[in-house]
Amino acid sequence: MTGRASDFDRVDIVEVSRHFGRRKAVSRVSLTLQRGDILGLLGPNGAGKSTLLSMLATLVTPSSGRITYGTLTGNADGALVRARIGVLGHELHLYPELSARQNLEFFARLYGLDPAAVVPAALEGAGLGDRAEDQVSAFSRGMRQRLALERSLMHAPRLILLDEPFTGLDDRAVGIVANRFRQLARGGAILVVATHDLDVADGLITRMAVIQSGKLLHAAEGVTQVRQQYRALVGGAN
Repeated sequence: MTGRASDFDRVDIVEVSRHFGRRKAVSRVSLTLQRGDILGLLGPNGAGKSTLLSMLATLVTPSSGRITYGTLTGNADGALVRARIGVLGHELHLYPELSARQNLEFFARLYGLDPAAVVPAALEGAGLGDRAEDQVSAFSRGMRQRLALERSLMHAPRLILLDEPFTGLDDRAVGIVANRFRQLARGGAILVVATHDLDVADGLITRMAVIQSGKLLHAAEGVTQVRQQYRALVGGAN
């Protein structure tokens, strides 16, 4: 299966569970994601958000249930699925001794891309065109976050998984990153944003899923008053 046959417009999570020994990290979660969605994945620490993201990224295999990416599955079509997924986690996986351009060129080659075709646009997307030759070690957290985000987008993924993407960012950087997410959704990407920043989520996400102790407590579309809804479900937990 090649070309557009490897693309997908929806992701179905069906009764998915993941156990680590006797601990149930995720228990029978079902969700459907579609192009243009910005799903806020909310819940207190240890709720199972990162485990669910890892399963969506095909890095962790569900103990039961299934995840399908259009007609594809992680087990049978792992390489095709991963080619359409972008991930930004807690660790940014940038090389501080390299310049912004060198970092992007390195990862472009890992993706099998021509750096000359994708790196200039990635630098502009990160707002770092004028800092392309500077070492990443000299960058602020917000600059590094934007660079890592664009690195994860160079291969034009359909599904974008983001684990606490606003951590350590000032208000200006949060606004830049949030606007980039909206742009990606308008372009047809599916975004899943695990975050504790409920105020940012309130103006960003189009859907909300709240999990606690590995279980899906609530899922809703057309989200408003995120903080109030969240507190009603899980109290002050964070």
